[in-house]
Amino acid sequence: MATNRTFTMLKPDAVEKGHIGAILEKIAASGFRIVAMKLTQMTKTDAETFYAIHRERPFFPDLVTYMTRGPIVAAILEKENAVEDFRALIGATNPVDAADGTIRKQFATSISENAVHGSDSNDNAAIEGAFHFSGREVF
Repeated sequence: MATNRTFTMLKPDAVEKGHIGAILEKIAASGFRIVAMKLTQMTKTDAETFYAIHRERPFFPDLVTYMTRGPIVAAILEKENAVEDFRALIGATNPVDAADGTIRKQFATSISENAVHGSDSNDNAAIEGAFHFSGREVF
C-alpha cells in the first residue's frame, strides 16, 4: 500500500556546494510538500545506526565518514505516491546512470557523493523519518 510521505536527506556534498535552495525548489516544483525539515549534523553513532543495513559492506566506513563530515538537511515530504515519485525525481544512485532532469544528474558528482538520499520503501520512509524527527516536529 502506498503512503503519502517519504524521507529525504540532502547530503553533505550538496550542502557544502550550496545546492540546498535549488534542490528544495526542484522538490517543491514536483508537487511535494515539506512537512518537516531541519539542518543538522549526524554523529558517527547516528550514521552507523541510520546505515546499519550496510554495516558489512566494504564501503561502510567511508559512508559513515562522508555522512558525518558536515551538515545535512533532513526532511519529510508529502505527496500522493511519495516514495515512488521521489525515487524517480532523484534518479539513479550513480549520477552517470541518472536520467536528465533528476536531482542526482544535476547535483551529484559520483556514486559515493550523490547529493541526496530518498527512502526506498514506505516502511523505510516511516523508520527514517522517525529517526530524524519527533512527532511534534512533523506538520
